[in-house]
Amino acid sequence: MQPLTIPATWPHRETSRRIASPPHLWHAQIAGHGPDLLLLHGAGGATHSWRNLIPLLAPHYRTIAIDLPGQGFSRLGARDRCGLDPMATDIATLCAHENWHPTVIIGHSAGGVLALRLSELMPLNAIIGINAAISGFDGVAGWLFPAMAKLLSLTPFAAQMFSRLSGTPARAESLLASTGSKIDATGHAQYLTLLRSPGHVDATLAMMAQWRLDDLLTRLPRLTTPTLLLTGAADTTVPPTVSERAAARMPHAQWLNLPALGHLAQEEAAPTLAAQILPFLAAH
Repeated sequence: MQPLTIPATWPHRETSRRIASPPHLWHAQIAGHGPDLLLLHGAGGATHSWRNLIPLLAPHYRTIAIDLPGQGFSRLGARDRCGLDPMATDIATLCAHENWHPTVIIGHSAGGVLALRLSELMPLNAIIGINAAISGFDGVAGWLFPAMAKLLSLTPFAAQMFSRLSGTPARAESLLASTGSKIDATGHAQYLTLLRSPGHVDATLAMMAQWRLDDLLTRLPRLTTPTLLLTGAADTTVPPTVSERAAARMPHAQWLNLPALGHLAQEEAAPTLAAQILPFLAAH
């Protein structure tokens, strides 16, 4: 599927670039000056997830925000490369292709897991995970959710149907409220744009269907890159205890729980997160 056309009102549109790095056609936004800092959104998100944080980081770093394959404004080049390992490999290839040398990766939700996997593929000074989804599903959900996503991803017109049903203001509002976050009307409109894109929905379903963390979770004690795991105490999507447990298993990780914030913490309270991120990065 062709990528979406970037709306004129999309945040930081003036920094957008299209990059052909096989197998995907990527959308990236590059701003600021300094050491390279890579920003990875979560499943179903896009570069807009960083709209409020980028202006606070760009005075100190060259921020590089990318849309994951098939999501946002990137075009998916191969549907079998939506799992953790192939996606991390393709991001590392993109960085090498563009001569990017990120010293830090900040990842939200599934993007936080990608950051950990990438630390095994490239040298990093630090990792920051925001409500990082460093956990497999428990019990029945362990096989049911990926199986449902796989079934939907293989069902003709499933993405179009989901997009049609979910791409309404009321449904978007309900989905965002379920994260425990309160974001502004502009943010709601941006998520509505994504929900109305069958290509974006299809790539998100493919990612869910192919996502496997067991091997990475086993290796957590061997990940030595200094890591800060920030969580929102009101997150109803990924409980803060997920990061708490992961940090306890990693030799150089710390966990900080931020009161009153939900899963989209970087969108609802960017200054609060920047107040934790910048000192951590300065120390590493």
